[in-house]
Amino acid sequence: MSKTIDFYFDFVSPYTFISFQQIKTIKFKQDFKFKLKPILLGGLHNLHKITAPAFVPAKARFMIRDCKMICEKYKISFKFNSYFPIKTVDLMRGFLIAEEDGIANEYIDKIFEALWISGLNLNDQTIIDKVLKNLDINPKTFALRLSNQNVKDELKKRTQEAFDKGIFGAPTFYINNKVFWGQDRLEYALAESLK
Repeated sequence: MSKTIDFYFDFVSPYTFISFQQIKTIKFKQDFKFKLKPILLGGLHNLHKITAPAFVPAKARFMIRDCKMICEKYKISFKFNSYFPIKTVDLMRGFLIAEEDGIANEYIDKIFEALWISGLNLNDQTIIDKVLKNLDINPKTFALRLSNQNVKDELKKRTQEAFDKGIFGAPTFYINNKVFWGQDRLEYALAESLK
């Protein structure tokens, strides 16, 4: 019997989107369990004093080509977001609220779709509000809940917990106290879950 694999994610990462699409396929075919673990990737990078690949021009160019190549291989619908990088702090806090409301799966699906399939500018609050309305979420109420200090503190806490486990990027799969970083490490995490 497989164990639960913790999936550390931030919407800003296209590789995390790819991993999430692969996870959905795996969950449909087999009985693997994944626990969604939201973090703020920028905050995690700051804790580790890491420069994100998006801010290194050669890495950013490579990432665009690499993501397209991987998605073609796995037949994943994908459009590299021309507004990248997207500021995701409110989107990640929003996941915590969606989790509280029991709509985490719907929320993560819609936000990833908006970012990496539709290529929407989620730096624009008007567009975010439209996505929220499609989830039957009232944008004004949602904004008030996002500003709650407990929600802000919870995302910081979860990011700190990831740092304390030695996690430094997204996507990361964590199982049996082992870190598997990157979209291409999913199969290793799955094998570890069967031990």
